[in-house]
Amino acid sequence: MLNAVLAMPFDNLETTIREDAETVLVRRAAKGDVRAFEAIYRQHVGRVFGAVQRLTGGNAARAEELTQEAFLRAWQRLGSFRYESAFGTWLYRLAVNTALMDLRSRAGAEALEDPLPEHDTLAGIDTVLRHATQLELERAIAKLPPRARAVLVLHDIEGWRHEDIGNELGMATGSSKAQLHRARGLLRKHLEN
Repeated sequence: MLNAVLAMPFDNLETTIREDAETVLVRRAAKGDVRAFEAIYRQHVGRVFGAVQRLTGGNAARAEELTQEAFLRAWQRLGSFRYESAFGTWLYRLAVNTALMDLRSRAGAEALEDPLPEHDTLAGIDTVLRHATQLELERAIAKLPPRARAVLVLHDIEGWRHEDIGNELGMATGSSKAQLHRARGLLRKHLEN
């Protein structure tokens, strides 16, 4: 085993060591070690909060509540983590699902009923995005209707596939694509104004 580890390229070795350290923390936390869970929290809270805040439209107070709820759920469900994927991936997915459940409960049908703009094209969006500051972009994303914002964040920022977005939001794949098209058009309009 040691020879196999020593033969690894340095990047792979560093990743393996980091993953092993995290696995040790997760196993300890699953047995009730609060300090191990605190270390996991500190390691992942920034990324989790950032994604949840984007999904809540920039509402920092709500994002904080949902981030805490996600970590509470993670603590309660550590025993169900199967070590088939990276723990960070599992935790992140749990946090996004927590935010999406909140979005569904708050937005309801109103987010699905907003009509799509008739002439919603993507012409020029790349130019608009290149000239927007991070703050302008975050503010424009926050102005999007909840369903469109969720699809945009999950697809364009988090890299989810439309099939996965559709499953999580309870919509058809085509609806996810339409919402993304709508969100991009609205985003462009917000940034141009």
